[in-house]
Amino acid sequence: MKIYNFDGKKNICGKKVREIRKKNDITQDELAARLQVEGVNIERDSISRLEKGTRFVADYELLILAKVLGVTIDELVSDD
Repeated sequence: MKIYNFDGKKNICGKKVREIRKKNDITQDELAARLQVEGVNIERDSISRLEKGTRFVADYELLILAKVLGVTIDELVSDD
């Protein structure tokens, strides 16, 4: 059985990505550009959907998100 949603979301890191991005005064465009420099092909609208929880996040994307935001993967997936 495949699970496509968890508590109505397609990822568990979106809320934290948004919080950390805003805390560091990074726009969605800037975050997309930073990810692209690291080799992740993503656009601003995909960042928006990721933060809303309506987009899946691949494991390699999670790794690079943590790197460009300067946090650990654990911080991105924590529920606090």
